[in-house]
Amino acid sequence: MDWLAPAGSGARGSWLRRSGLEPAGRLAAWALVAAGYGFWGALGDTRVGDAERAARRLNRSEENARRLVAQLGALKGLYAKAGQFASVRLDLLTGEARRTLESLQQSVAPIPVEAIRRIVEGELGEPVESRFTSFDPQPLGSASIGQVHRATLPDGTAVAVKVQYPWVASSLRADLRIARAALALLCWATGRRIPDRARLFEEFAASYETELDFEHEAHSAREIGANLADEAGVLVPTVFDEHSTRRVLTTSFVPTLPLEREALLKRGIVPAVALEIVARAYAKQVFVDGLFHADPHPGNLFVLDANEPTRSPTVVFVDFGLSKRLDPELRAAMRQGLFALIQRDAETFVGQMDAMGMIAPGAHSGVRRAVEAMFERILQAQEESRTENALGVAGAQIVGLQDEAKKLLQDTPGLQLPNDLLLYAKTLSYLFALGERLAPEVDLVKVSLPYVLRFLAGRV
Repeated sequence: MDWLAPAGSGARGSWLRRSGLEPAGRLAAWALVAAGYGFWGALGDTRVGDAERAARRLNRSEENARRLVAQLGALKGLYAKAGQFASVRLDLLTGEARRTLESLQQSVAPIPVEAIRRIVEGELGEPVESRFTSFDPQPLGSASIGQVHRATLPDGTAVAVKVQYPWVASSLRADLRIARAALALLCWATGRRIPDRARLFEEFAASYETELDFEHEAHSAREIGANLADEAGVLVPTVFDEHSTRRVLTTSFVPTLPLEREALLKRGIVPAVALEIVARAYAKQVFVDGLFHADPHPGNLFVLDANEPTRSPTVVFVDFGLSKRLDPELRAAMRQGLFALIQRDAETFVGQMDAMGMIAPGAHSGVRRAVEAMFERILQAQEESRTENALGVAGAQIVGLQDEAKKLLQDTPGLQLPNDLLLYAKTLSYLFALGERLAPEVDLVKVSLPYVLRFLAGRV
């Protein structure tokens, strides 16, 4: 793909990116290579046995997926974000396809610091040296819509400067047209029908456009920080408004450790304590505040790297671009759905799913049968465990409930997740996975229970 100028590499590259020619060319080239790879591979498959044929087809599929991820990562912006979005769609993609796309959630290749400096100077109206006494050319991290650089304010304050890539806002309309066409073409080529595809795409587009507004992100960071101010062991970086705009966001910088078991143990931090802090913070955001940090991947959650070892760690939340405020009607439907789950009332549970926009027209009877079958499996598992918590759902079965939810979404035609619920489900899924890696002995349900009870009591 070297014949296409990389995004942001001078005037020609910027024009190719803004006009949509670069992403269209990259995606078309990927499709042609994938088609050719599949054609010649299929010819070769006729000369091998069934087992080898299946293995070869799997290898081709994985290789095509890796190539696609490489192109999405190179394009960044909406395309990398679309890959991230697809990686958590339990109701649309297989587990293998989602796992391949998950690499886009970690990091993408950065762009040269010269382009970043031009954005900062254009947004702040002054040379970088006038605003910052130092500006590290090596980014702390790079993601789908921007990258972060460490810098120092004139008063000596260490800050992290998040800078939007130069083309993502100006190429938005062209990118949306290409992405919409690509989705339609993919559905046609694979014969896959996505219920309510137009609504799904519009939800994704609206969420992406909101992420491009760093002023909105700054507001979310301040509100979530205020909501968590009384939660012990939680730190939300301070926003410096005078050094921030819609495309540049400057926040306080603190040294951090990755939220990983071995890294914490080396610094004398008990992983279980850090996990409980994370669980309480998210339970309060989701069940009490109704506004939550909806992008909890490893690049957005850390532990403060204190000068002295401590048994009372501080969890640091960063990057609030993807934060979600749950609509009051949706919260009410979630509350009634939880009551129905506790009471094993399939009829009410399905009704609340419908109220939350989860059931496509004409799919109600099939969804009801699938939910009834799920409730029977949950009941059987609970009877086998014989140990129940205050909600009547066995704490030991919570991972089973998560697996049942995944199975319901993947195997039930006409069942879909609106974007609000997708972000909620993704957040909970990450927390349970984090718990398994960090401190599997911690009962996340028990930690979250006080906040869940407040939610069920209708006090929030």
